Amino acid sequence: MRTHPYTVSTRTRTSTFAAFAAACLVVVAIVLPAFAGRGLIQDLFFIFTMLVLAQFWNLLAGYGGLVSVGQQAFVGFGAYMLFGSVILWGWNPIAALLLSGVGALLLAIPTAFFAFRLQGAYFAIGTWVVAEVARLVVAQWRAVGGGTGTSLPRDAREAMWGVEWIQAMFDVRDSAARDILAYWLALALLVATIGGIYWLLRTKRGLALAAVRDNMEAAKSVGVDAARMKWAVFLIAAFGTGIAGGLIFLQNGRISPDSAFSVIDWTAFVIFIVVIGGIGTIEGPIIGVLVFFALQTLFADYGAWYLIALGGMGIVIMLFAPRGLWGLISDKSGIQLFPIRRRLSGGKIAGQTSTPREE
Repeated sequence: MRTHPYTVSTRTRTSTFAAFAAACLVVVAIVLPAFAGRGLIQDLFFIFTMLVLAQFWNLLAGYGGLVSVGQQAFVGFGAYMLFGSVILWGWNPIAALLLSGVGALLLAIPTAFFAFRLQGAYFAIGTWVVAEVARLVVAQWRAVGGGTGTSLPRDAREAMWGVEWIQAMFDVRDSAARDILAYWLALALLVATIGGIYWLLRTKRGLALAAVRDNMEAAKSVGVDAARMKWAVFLIAAFGTGIAGGLIFLQNGRISPDSAFSVIDWTAFVIFIVVIGGIGTIEGPIIGVLVFFALQTLFADYGAWYLIALGGMGIVIMLFAPRGLWGLISDKSGIQLFPIRRRLSGGKIAGQTSTPREE
């Protein structure tokens, strides 16, 4: 009597089709500037960068259990590292994007030493305090404008790698070429972010991260290094958030402490995106950022009504769909575009069939 060994997999037919569809969408997005207007390119840049911020916050809170309200610290510090390296050291802005991530990573190390000594709401407040301290310190940096901020030098923007090539290819002005370049960089960052997070969650480290989130003491009892996992996910999120912050303000061309360290723009809106879409899922922030952009487009001109609409929708969804819009869709349909749940199959006697079991 011969038996087959058990196998563990996460892939489903739906996820295979979703991967093919995603690859097609990426190809379309790459060639889109050849056909789309400048307004659409700028809108997609906003969606991509907000989605990157949302995915990293979701990695922290949804998968790591670290609810931070101070992610604006890494957005702002990363952006200021880009401006400082361009203005003071003459770096090309594209090369300085990497320094944005490194700068945010370096800031995250002392932040983690402080914040990891706090739990729950105290952790969230602690990260916000660190962000405010970073804002006040940067506001004293007179070389980059102090409290009033500064703009990227014109010659630095004109010398950005790839701008001349884009101008020649699409026959556009330099400002439109810079928008296309920033759009492509945002697309590349988004693909790397989602792909990297999905890969991480499918590994043993992803399983360990979920165990730490659900019950830290139980995770420790089975050999998971909880402190190491928390450090790893916090530093990864800071690095990616810093690059996103540098890219956002590179496209804007101007920076100030209040805009770079805005808790509303870079943390409150990001939390809204993740919560209404579905925390703890990769699909949730994708749904959430589309809903957020639609609401912003419809209500942004109505002042306070815009914020009321966001708050009202958030309350309704939390009451009737606690797992977010994607959780509601997934519960009804059973569809998972980025499945991470392990499915056990095999272990059957030759000639017999076995039914896959989910872990």
